[in-house]
Amino acid sequence: MPDSNTTDFTNPSTFILQGIPGLEAAHIWISIPFCTMYILALLGNFTILLIVKMETSLHVPMYYFLCMLAVADLVLSTSTLPKTLSIFWFNSREIDFSACLTQMYFIHCVSAMVSGIFVAMALDRYVAICDPLRHSTILTSPVVAKIGLAVVLRGSMIILPYPFLARQWPYCRANIIPHTYCEHMAVVNLACADIRVSSYYALFMAFFLSSLDLFFIALSYTQILRVIFSIPTKDARLKTFGTCVSHICVILTSYIPALFSFLTHRFGHNVPLHFHILIANLYLLVPPLLNPIIYGVRTKQIRNRLLRLFIIKGPKDFSWCSGSHTQLHAKLAGNVVLGPLP
Repeated sequence: MPDSNTTDFTNPSTFILQGIPGLEAAHIWISIPFCTMYILALLGNFTILLIVKMETSLHVPMYYFLCMLAVADLVLSTSTLPKTLSIFWFNSREIDFSACLTQMYFIHCVSAMVSGIFVAMALDRYVAICDPLRHSTILTSPVVAKIGLAVVLRGSMIILPYPFLARQWPYCRANIIPHTYCEHMAVVNLACADIRVSSYYALFMAFFLSSLDLFFIALSYTQILRVIFSIPTKDARLKTFGTCVSHICVILTSYIPALFSFLTHRFGHNVPLHFHILIANLYLLVPPLLNPIIYGVRTKQIRNRLLRLFIIKGPKDFSWCSGSHTQLHAKLAGNVVLGPLP
């Protein structure tokens, strides 16, 4: 009797996600840092969205793009981590074929959007530093909205062939995916057909998209550095460059794990499979975790607004030596804030 996992089928009803091959016994322990990072990523990105919504002074292009990044990070981590944790905790390995393709689409689509958001943020820093007097007239709210729409459409359209090509392949090999989520090449490698179209398209789009976006980011920062080094005083140069540090750190935390994961999957045949799977998961977890922390620490407005959420507010009226002839009443127009004002 043939094994149910290797029976010929053209359109499988389900796939089996293996988790982290070779580390199945440690799934429970691995789930602890994964779950912790996921919860912190949710809290951090929702906090960014809340602070920008509440603080009207943050209603500027830089923070609009930051909100787009926060939403993308939430979608990216939520599209994979709940299923990954269910594998670790409940051994729930089955995933419907259509659900698998949907997950695949969202992972790669949102990753492409994140790359586009980085370009938009670089454009914002370029205009703010190189042409500050026209910043508010160039990057108006309608322009920011159009940039955001263009980023979404670009990411959505270029990734559409991934699930469509994956759906048309006949699958007659084992339906076990050696991964914690439906990564594109991990799925199509199970097909018993010539998948070079999928492979070459994915390879071309990965290199073309990342190269194009990195080119525009590098071009923007070349002009930014040229302006910064032309500033006469050292303090002014450092202060101006400090406005770009958060963006540079976020780019590095996103591109480095993504590039490493992609290259090891394509060319790292000697890299242990469990190590590659761990890196692929960290690529989807670490940037959503670190992005709010980086911007929270580096951005004074966000940091101050966050502190104000936790500062104790006192009564409007207070008195000392109550009941005596010497009373001091403070009449304040607002609340007493027991802490430094931003």
